Amino acid sequence: MGGTRGGGPPGVPLLATKLHPPRRRRTLIERPRLAELAERSRHCALTLVSAPAGFGKTTLVAEWFAQGGVTAWLSLDPRDDNPVRFWTYVIAAVDSAAPDLSTEAGAMLQGSGPPLDVIVATLINDLETAAVALVLVLDDFHVIRSTDIHDSVAFLLEHLPPQIRLVIATRADPPFPLASLRADGDLLEVRAADLRFTAEETASYLAGAMDLTLTASDLEVLDARTEGWIAALQLAALSMQRRDDPSMFIAEFAGDDRFILDYLADEVLAHQTPEVRGFLLATSILPRLTGPLCAAVTGHEDAKAILEELERSNLFLVALDDRRTWYRYHHLFGDVLRARLVDDQPQRVAELHRRASAWYAEHGDLHEAITQALAGDDPERAATLIERTAQEMQRDRQEGQLRTWLESLPATLFEDRPVLADTLAGARMATGDPSGVEGLLDLAESGLDRRHEAVVIDHEGFRQLPAMISIHRAGLALLAGDLEGTVAHATRALDLAGAADPLPRGAASALLGLAHWTRGDLSVAQERYTETLERFEEGGYLADAMGVSLGLADIQLARGRLRDAEHTFEHALHLTAEHPGLRGAADMHVGMSEVLIERNDLEGATVHLDTSTELGESAGLPQHPYRWRVTMARLLRARGDLDAALALLDQALPRYTTDYSPPIRPVDALRARVQLARGDLDAAEAWARGHALGADDAVTYVREFEYTTFARVLIARGATERDDRVLEQAGTLLDRPRRRRRRRTHREHDRDPGPARCHAPGAR
Repeated sequence: MGGTRGGGPPGVPLLATKLHPPRRRRTLIERPRLAELAERSRHCALTLVSAPAGFGKTTLVAEWFAQGGVTAWLSLDPRDDNPVRFWTYVIAAVDSAAPDLSTEAGAMLQGSGPPLDVIVATLINDLETAAVALVLVLDDFHVIRSTDIHDSVAFLLEHLPPQIRLVIATRADPPFPLASLRADGDLLEVRAADLRFTAEETASYLAGAMDLTLTASDLEVLDARTEGWIAALQLAALSMQRRDDPSMFIAEFAGDDRFILDYLADEVLAHQTPEVRGFLLATSILPRLTGPLCAAVTGHEDAKAILEELERSNLFLVALDDRRTWYRYHHLFGDVLRARLVDDQPQRVAELHRRASAWYAEHGDLHEAITQALAGDDPERAATLIERTAQEMQRDRQEGQLRTWLESLPATLFEDRPVLADTLAGARMATGDPSGVEGLLDLAESGLDRRHEAVVIDHEGFRQLPAMISIHRAGLALLAGDLEGTVAHATRALDLAGAADPLPRGAASALLGLAHWTRGDLSVAQERYTETLERFEEGGYLADAMGVSLGLADIQLARGRLRDAEHTFEHALHLTAEHPGLRGAADMHVGMSEVLIERNDLEGATVHLDTSTELGESAGLPQHPYRWRVTMARLLRARGDLDAALALLDQALPRYTTDYSPPIRPVDALRARVQLARGDLDAAEAWARGHALGADDAVTYVREFEYTTFARVLIARGATERDDRVLEQAGTLLDRPRRRRRRRTHREHDRDPGPARCHAPGAR
């Protein structure tokens, strides 16, 4: 809690198989008319392949881009309906296709990150640098329902660089401004009418790929019944391959689009052996298939051989790698199998998921193990697995995923699992939502009182639980503005934590530092933050250490300890050099420029800001977008370029975030100062009115910067109107923080033996 926490990958491991198009099928037939559309798509920003299920959208797009060119492919599934997960995969797809392309946007998704539009804007800037044409394919986009994702993809499309094209395959049109794209000639649409097999293509497919000999009359009837629906044709062909009289089947074949697939699936499944039919149904619960996993779920030791036979039989199995190790079912066929499984064997579904969960857990994929346990309605197992991995996920800043899992568990489960109750409380706090946290902490305390009845998997976490409960209560108090409560709970946490417990000791010390910082007791705040930094480094919580370094340096700058702040920034840069991938280097260069601006070394400050820019926002903490803009604005103001400074502050304002740190220098107050410097007194006064600032207000340390800014507004108004009364108000207002600073300086002098100890690079 002591400053912004950064670093760590998003909450799930990336699946490389989602980043590759399906392998070309042996049964593919030539369709020249669709190949012509591929050529037309080269001149359109967006190619939309939109049609109902089973019309061959994925196959068509994969065939288009199998002939060459640079293609970034992403196969979407329902779990990708999350902005962070979605854009993580998009960026991974781009990186896979064009590894030399800078992708600074990727690391911005870590932790609590900047707003989505900032991440997408950064990706657009990355794509702008592409030296070759690049096609980004989003397959099965209909699974995405998130408004945030829709809006961000629309933003990407609106600002797409000219050498980049977007191809979307979907069952439903996305909510994009398609009419405008049509009018501008930037949209190529491929619809069901384009994808349907013609009579000639139907005949070629059935005779060539499926080795069926049909009469012209049979072909005509089948074409009329299926209306060129490719999935229905494929299922019908599989059924006819096992019939002595295909014509009879065709004559009896009837139905509409709502029922054809189920009917044909019945026909296909009915002609499989009981062993294969059971295998198909049982493995339909798996998002991806491999021999050992299928063996664990079905009990078939020869599962690998069955998978290979299914592929040879064209039974809607898609190979995900060239070694034929991993597969998936055609989405449509998988849907049918799962529906049939639920209808025919509902009592078996949960057990299959549980077997899958056990296999994934045994093979170290706890994320999928937890997902399968939840799908198998086994909350106890899911809770056990979550508790096994929670500490590691917290260290890697994956509280968002933890929260999603934990909130899907029954609320009653937390009554007997105190570690998980506290984990959920912490995850909510870390994701900016303290709702329900007090109740969860009460449950955790109750579990401590009933320790012999409690379910505990993470015994180390249970030992640290009393301290962590106090830490979270201190955080709640801080959010509520209760500084006394913050100090009381954080002090208790220190008393409860073991001497060798770096996380609780560091977090408690950080909360004490935040409380003293908010009060204006900067000497004590610096001592606490220095201790926090030592604890976090000692325990390997380096992402937290970077955020704390930023807060510590802010305190040192506020005290005028420029050399101490410089040492803090240098030490943090040393950490990032020792640990590649650790975020924060860009922020530390911004901090170094702040030090140099204070020394009036504008050239040196420029060098560090340029270095930060070269590193990019991906090398910065979540606060970086606003801090870089504010510091650059200060530099421009020092050079006399007030208009450019104001423009940067306008950009910084919507990005302003301080996490748990006190907002001692709000961006809108900085804007008011620049407006005053530009002679725009009316704008500065509008800012003061908007914050209801008055000359007789009590001034706390946190709002000192705002009120000294307000005093400048009063001075400007008094000088303009030659109003001594207004000038006296400004003088009185300025005198209050001046007296407070003198008292604070005397207190610090009495107890501060000298410059606070702070790591220099390499000092240990």
